[in-house]
Amino acid sequence: MIKKINQKNVDELSILGFGCMRFPTRGGTIDETRAINMIRSAIENGVNYFDTAYIYHAGKSESLLGKALEDGYRDRVNIATKLPPYMVNKLDNAKKIISTQLTRLRTDHIDYYLLHMLTDLAMYKKMESLGVMEYLEELKREGTIGNIGFSFHGSKQDFEQIIKSYPWDFCQIQYNYLDENNQATKSGLMLAYEMSIPVIVMEPLRGGKLVTGLPKSVIKAFEECDKNKSPAEWGLRWIWNHKEVNVVLSGMSDEKQVEENIRIAGDARENSLTEKELEVFNKVKTIMNEKIKVPCTACAYCMPCPHGVNIPGCFASYNEKYLLEDKMYKVKYAQTLGAMSSTPAYASQCKECGKCELHCPQKIEIRKELKNVSREMEGIMFKTAVKATRKILKIK
Repeated sequence: MIKKINQKNVDELSILGFGCMRFPTRGGTIDETRAINMIRSAIENGVNYFDTAYIYHAGKSESLLGKALEDGYRDRVNIATKLPPYMVNKLDNAKKIISTQLTRLRTDHIDYYLLHMLTDLAMYKKMESLGVMEYLEELKREGTIGNIGFSFHGSKQDFEQIIKSYPWDFCQIQYNYLDENNQATKSGLMLAYEMSIPVIVMEPLRGGKLVTGLPKSVIKAFEECDKNKSPAEWGLRWIWNHKEVNVVLSGMSDEKQVEENIRIAGDARENSLTEKELEVFNKVKTIMNEKIKVPCTACAYCMPCPHGVNIPGCFASYNEKYLLEDKMYKVKYAQTLGAMSSTPAYASQCKECGKCELHCPQKIEIRKELKNVSREMEGIMFKTAVKATRKILKIK
């Protein structure tokens, strides 16, 4: 297992991290025996970074991980878990959640602690105003928390604002060969690296969509280059080729995935892809780009929208529907642009002022395309559902 030095604290972290969101299940709940064996097998093979969250498997992910790390395994690994900001409306909420997490994980300290799924600066500012950041710093001084970070699901512009707003110990972003111009984007990855902030990569295979949801022409392109590499191996090696990445999280859900990922992580060094291999990714991206509906590069020159629309975010969700035929595209769109964002930012908020189009380098007919997004992504009950969800989560 290759390990990289955390530039902030000199921890040796395995380049493969175990994402604890997709454990094997049986009868609708986690198959404990299999999951524990998978976790311990990964540890025996060098994996020392395990990422979970308060909400994964309705809390059972943290509990399962805590159980798996008994019998001396806890001292061999780093635990990362997360605080859901949308469930925190006062400091006591955060204190109770963290106390529960320590109990579930059967530990007295959490090595890497994140604000979960930040979408914009306003969400971070809310945590700051409630005293959450000050409390996390207190826990860090006590040794209850080792490092303070955040996971991100928003636009490039929002990422840049958040990462510059606090002296973060690390950050977690979605990144893969399809997402160079989505969410934090490649420029966000580079910014974090330039700021000496360690980067943990999530969704390296888009929840398996870059394995099972690829067009046949993409699979053919990979096989023509090297028929012995699976789509999963291609995707993981592309990320590990980046020197800016510290750890890649894989949500492994069966034993074969654990075995394959560990094998790949044994020799996937930075800058190791050949010219021929890099060229096949250019070919694959060309094929994928032909399926994109809106040629948005997420440069954010169109932002801010005077009416609150997250224009790059809307186009990213819209394109994803056609790229990977994701059946959850409407749910994800509603979550990131309405239900869980600090303020609603969906396409139908567009008032057609046209200001955005004056600044778009790609000369996109933004007003027209936002209408298309609204028509296909929102539906008749969309606004009612978003409003109800925000009320339940107490998001103004």
